[in-house]
Amino acid sequence: MTQAIYKNRFEFFLATQLAILFGSLLFGYRTFEYTVQPILFLMNILGGILLISKQRKLMWFFILLFTISLFIFGSSMVSRTEGVDTILIRLSIYFLFCLTVTVSIIKQIWYAKDVNKNVIIGLVSGYISLGFLAFFLFMSIELLNTGAFQGVLLQGEDFASTADSIMYYSFITLLTIGYGEIVPTIAIAQKAAILVGLMGQFYMVIITAIIVGKYIQQNTSDDNFKIIK
Repeated sequence: MTQAIYKNRFEFFLATQLAILFGSLLFGYRTFEYTVQPILFLMNILGGILLISKQRKLMWFFILLFTISLFIFGSSMVSRTEGVDTILIRLSIYFLFCLTVTVSIIKQIWYAKDVNKNVIIGLVSGYISLGFLAFFLFMSIELLNTGAFQGVLLQGEDFASTADSIMYYSFITLLTIGYGEIVPTIAIAQKAAILVGLMGQFYMVIITAIIVGKYIQQNTSDDNFKIIK
C-alpha cells in the first residue's frame, strides 16, 4: 500500500498544484478562497512530504514545522487579518518547503534510469513548483516594500486580489511572456524577476533537455534490442 502511494507521488502532487492554480474556475471565487483553497494547500503539503519521505529527518522536520504552523496560524496559506510579520513567517516556511520539494523532484527525475510516465509528470510538477517559489519570493518582496510591483492588476486594496495578481505575475515571468500589466519598480524586485526568468529558462534548457535526451536514448536502445532479437 505504501509503495503504491509513493509510486504515484508525482501524480498526486501535480494534481494539487493544478487544483490550486485553476480551482477557482470550477468554484465560486469566495467559496474557493475561504473553503477549498486551504484544503488544497494542506493536500499539497502532504504531497510534498510524500515526495521527500525517503529523507526521513527532513520529512519529520517539515511535519513538525507544519504542525506547529497549523496550530498557531490555521489552515489558510495567508490571511488578510494577519499582520505583515506573521504573513512573512508563513511565506518563509512555504518557500523553504517548496524549495526543498523542488530540489527533491529535480534530483529524482535527474537520476531516474528509465523515463516513464512518472518522470514526465515529475518534470511538469517541478516546473510548476518554480512558479510557486517565484510567488513566495515576489509576495515577500511586495510585503516588505509596498509598491515594489505596480500595474493595472495591483490597483485594488484587497489583499486576496493582490496575492492572485502576484501569483499570475510569477508564472508569466517564469514563462517569460511578459504582458506588462505588472512591472517591478525597485531594484530588488527587478533582480528577482530576472532570477525567476533565468530559472525557467535553465529548467527548460537543461533539466527538460536531459530528460528528453534520456527518453530518446532509451527508445533507441529498445528499438535496437528488438531488431537484434
